[in-house]
Amino acid sequence: MLYFAKWKIGLILAVCVAGIFYALPNLMAPLGKHDFPSWWQPVNLGLDLQGGSHLLLEVAVDDVVKEQLNGLVESTRTTLREQKIVYRDLSLDGQTVVVRIPDAAGRDAAIGQLSKLDQAITVKAEGDDLVRLAYTAQALNDRKQAAVKQSIEIVRRRIDESGTREPTIQRQGADRIIVELPGESDPERVKRLIGKTAKLNFHMVDSSVSPEDALRGRVPPGSRLLPAAEGSHGPKQYVVKRAVEVGGDRLTDASATFQSTNNEPVVSFRFDSIGGRRFGEATTKNVGQQLAIVLDDQVISAPVVREPILGGSGVISGSFTVQGAQDLALLLRAGALPAPLTVLEERSVGPGLGQDSIQAGAAASVIGLVVVVVFMMLCYGMFGLIANVALVLNLVLLLACLQLLGATLTLPGIAGIVLTMGMAVDANVLIYERMREEERAGRGALNAAESGFRHAFGTIFDSNITTLAAAVLLFFFGTGPVRGFAVTLSLGIITSMFTATMFTRFLVSLWFRRARPKTLPI
Repeated sequence: MLYFAKWKIGLILAVCVAGIFYALPNLMAPLGKHDFPSWWQPVNLGLDLQGGSHLLLEVAVDDVVKEQLNGLVESTRTTLREQKIVYRDLSLDGQTVVVRIPDAAGRDAAIGQLSKLDQAITVKAEGDDLVRLAYTAQALNDRKQAAVKQSIEIVRRRIDESGTREPTIQRQGADRIIVELPGESDPERVKRLIGKTAKLNFHMVDSSVSPEDALRGRVPPGSRLLPAAEGSHGPKQYVVKRAVEVGGDRLTDASATFQSTNNEPVVSFRFDSIGGRRFGEATTKNVGQQLAIVLDDQVISAPVVREPILGGSGVISGSFTVQGAQDLALLLRAGALPAPLTVLEERSVGPGLGQDSIQAGAAASVIGLVVVVVFMMLCYGMFGLIANVALVLNLVLLLACLQLLGATLTLPGIAGIVLTMGMAVDANVLIYERMREEERAGRGALNAAESGFRHAFGTIFDSNITTLAAAVLLFFFGTGPVRGFAVTLSLGIITSMFTATMFTRFLVSLWFRRARPKTLPI
């Protein structure tokens, strides 16, 4: 026992030094987090400790299905027109598309052509003249799942762009998203950014009919009536063609800037190569016509195309404020949501309540630490002091691990730390009690200590492994606070195994070398 290999000593010292180094910012946190490098920061505090906002969002997956079906309607119309097949009554019937084709030969040709639109649709004839198109159940379900995953990614991008630090974004159930914004000073702005679909498309204005006629129900096939955005100049309604000239998914960058002529805030944008080519073709074909810039089914502006725009970039103007232009640019950079988001639940935690939680958690930790320290000193004397030193190191290593992993400390996480303190000394109690038994059996002090460490290891390992297994299950199947508790508990088990079986043994061996006792001081 007195002999420790050099590599073991080096490993123990390296772990201790690294733990102290990475835990040090938590003691220096009052100086301000921004005074430290990004890789050397205090442990992140959760929503319940530093205040902020909690949002439960629902993805309107039914709107995704409806949009896909509307796209199928347009594809059907385009295909039938290209094939010069006479049809009527093209419309949606629930989650299917129906169209009437009186001619039998045309109906057969239509079924053959429409079947090529998408492998995920079924096309069949019903009755004398009806053709029905429908997506398979698997295709619709896949589209819903993809919409939720895409929404999570876009929400994450938007929040990161807004400057919010350490957000928590995770899926709940089939179509819901939990968003936690610790320390957010303006949650209303972030909520607006999250909830805006920001689907941007460029359409040509249909000049064949006026908005007044469209309001009377005279909307031409392939066009629709859209309102102008709030605060925009010009008409209150526009008739725009349904065909998308260029989609917002072709944008590669967007930024807020000022117009050189009147110094008004605008949003400049740039397309990728395909989008730039399409934009150039659209503006070349429609010189003298109005190009509608449509955001979330509202026309931001509808400028007249004076000349072809071939550079792949442009400017969106629409009576923006500076903040409005910056927010729109942020939304365009992050991408459009595939479906609207609805806020089902919103909770706000003030920083004062978070500070109360920190103080309560700190008080519980200190009380627990003091009780454990006093108990170990009274029961085990010098060896109790060694166990207390190992306990302090265990807390230091736990904070260092939380910092290295980028984990967020929550109130349940503090509960996990308090529980870890009790479990950490459990290992020392097992070792020391085994030493007492070995000494009573007639062994010398050194042999009893050696036997205590060796024979107690199996019990310590088994008990910690079962607890670790439970913590892992809590992490994978739990959500929110439960996962925070599981993280600190798991890390505490690992660090307590190190401090009990290696660090404590190292300190005991140093004490034996110096004191050369005849009996154990317990």
